[in-house]
Amino acid sequence: MSDKKGFAFITGSSQGIGKAIALRLAADGFDIALNDLPSKLEQLKDVEKEIQALQRKTGIFVGDVSNEDSVKSVIESAVKQLGSLDVCVANAGVFTNRSILDTPAEEWDRVFAINARGPFLCYKYAAIQMVSQGRGGRIIGACSLSGRRGRRGGVSYCGTKFAVRGMTQSAALDLAQYGITVNAYAPINDVIGDDHDGSKHKEYIQSIPLGRAAEPSDISNLVSFIASKESSYITGQMFDVNGGAFLN
Repeated sequence: MSDKKGFAFITGSSQGIGKAIALRLAADGFDIALNDLPSKLEQLKDVEKEIQALQRKTGIFVGDVSNEDSVKSVIESAVKQLGSLDVCVANAGVFTNRSILDTPAEEWDRVFAINARGPFLCYKYAAIQMVSQGRGGRIIGACSLSGRRGRRGGVSYCGTKFAVRGMTQSAALDLAQYGITVNAYAPINDVIGDDHDGSKHKEYIQSIPLGRAAEPSDISNLVSFIASKESSYITGQMFDVNGGAFLN
C-alpha cells in the first residue's frame, strides 16, 4: 500500500454519494472507515470489498449519526483500527418533502436529528481527534441547494441544510487555529427526491443550464480536492454542485 495520504471517515457510505466519495478517496490513496446504519451492513460489505480491491485499508463501523455516544464510539474505534483521522466527511442524511401544514413535529425532530445533529456530532468528535493529533485535518459536510434557498415542502429539510451551512462556517472559524479546514458540498439532486422519472424530475432537469442531474462522481470529484493538501487555504465554504441552477 504505497502513497498513503491518511485516513478518511465517511458517514452514509453504503450507497450513493457517500459510496462514491469513499471509493474516490480510496483511489486517491486514503484508507477508509465506512459508516452507516446496521441495516446497511451488507451494502457496506460490498463497498469494503471494492476498497480492498484498490489495495487500501478499510473497516466498517456501524452506528447512528444522531446518537452522541454512537458517533464518539465509532470515531474512536475507527482511529484505533486505522491509526489516525485526517478527513471526516459527514455525508449521512435523509430527504423529506412536506408542507409545513402537514409536517408532524416528530418528523421535523427526526430530520434535524439526522441532518443537523449528525453533522454537528461528526464535526465535534472529528475535530477533537484532529486537535489531539496536532497536524490539522479536513472536515467536510453535506449541504444542498436547499441550504441556499427555501422551497415548497422544505420546511424540515431546508432548515437542516441552512443549519449545516451556518455550522460549517462557524466551525471553520473555531478550528482554523488548529490547521483544520471545514467546508461543505451542496448538490442539487436531493431537491428532486424520489421522483426520478416523473414530471418534477423533468422540470428540474430543464431548469439546469448544463442540462443534466448531478452524478455521485460530480460530488466525489469535488470532495477529492477539498480533502487534498492543495485545498489548505480554503475553509468555511459551501461549494455548489448544481450545473448552474443556482449562481452564488
